[in-house]
Amino acid sequence: MYIDPTLYTGRPADPAGRIPQELACYDLLDRLGMAYTRVDHDHADTIEACHAIETVLGAPICKNLVLCNRQRTAFYLLLMEGDKPFRTKDLSKQIGSARLSFAPAEDMEKYLGVAPGSATLLALANDGEHKVQLLMDRALTGWTRIGCHPCINTSTLNLSMAEVEEKLLPALGINPTVVDLPDPREETT
Repeated sequence: MYIDPTLYTGRPADPAGRIPQELACYDLLDRLGMAYTRVDHDHADTIEACHAIETVLGAPICKNLVLCNRQRTAFYLLLMEGDKPFRTKDLSKQIGSARLSFAPAEDMEKYLGVAPGSATLLALANDGEHKVQLLMDRALTGWTRIGCHPCINTSTLNLSMAEVEEKLLPALGINPTVVDLPDPREETT
């Protein structure tokens, strides 16, 4: 996987080849006065690829899971540590939603304007009707920086977690639900 070794400040100088959803992310961050750096790279579809990007980015990249209930009437964007294994039963109990599964691609496009592999906190700007509830694993609340894609997984942004909480989420009208996801790697049998 190719990773441009340059850490860019702000939006791309040339918007050619960038999708509208990505450019809208830069517009939003700039309008809110949020500083960010950016790394461009090949498609990053796995956490392992994100770890390679983190070395240039200088921030941890979280895992972004788009989930729904069986009836597809409740949707969630879960942000969690990249290496932490996810078990639906641990989350289901906390949010009172049985039978969680990964949301289909068409629902990700419909509500967040992104394709699988490009889910991101910034995609919530595309959800004007607030159909997708933001869930954050408590472990992320201690982060000072967070890496996330700008609605496409060929770039990754380094954002201040304080600015995400104080500027971005309020501007989007989002109050995240903090959940406590146990790390099964730390459990003893």
